[in-house]
Amino acid sequence: MKHLRTVDDVMTHAVISVDRGTAFKDIVETLRMWRVSALPVLSEGGQVVGVVSEADLLLNTQDTDASHDITAGHLMTRPAVTVTKDATIAGAARLMARGRLKRLPVVDADGRLIGVVSRGDLLKVFLRPDADIGAEIRELIMYQLIPHGSAEVHVHVANGVVYLNGSLPDPTLEDVVVRAARTVPGVVDIQADFTAPVPA
Repeated sequence: MKHLRTVDDVMTHAVISVDRGTAFKDIVETLRMWRVSALPVLSEGGQVVGVVSEADLLLNTQDTDASHDITAGHLMTRPAVTVTKDATIAGAARLMARGRLKRLPVVDADGRLIGVVSRGDLLKVFLRPDADIGAEIRELIMYQLIPHGSAEVHVHVANGVVYLNGSLPDPTLEDVVVRAARTVPGVVDIQADFTAPVPA
């Protein structure tokens, strides 16, 4: 399975959007047709200038006679919270949690829409097989963090939970090893139980 590390690895490239002039009823119909809860609003140059959501529409349903005059430009929330394709999955998840958002528009360096990432997309990382997670952690620990042959580290992964035990040449390395293992995509939690090496 491909290592899922950035938004680019999980985002949806085909995106439905509206422009500032899209009418209220057309927005409702687009949301219904594509079964989404929000739409990016684009400028003439393709930049994301806002987002219009079901909540935005519901706040403006009191005056139904005037709904035909209301456009996405009137309704949208701005500025839009966006993310770039090279943002980490964890960073995108923090943005969503902070703003209580379900989806984020993905933009290029000029702010143009290139995709969208949802909560469900971000959760794909946790479908990674345990064996792949364990292999990457072993390689990270034994070949990058600890001098060859100076430690005996056992790695077991079950349902994304990583169990680390064995002995380390320096007790201060435990925190380094645990923090490094947390960076591996698919890790849900880490349980570490290291001992000091037995003197020769």
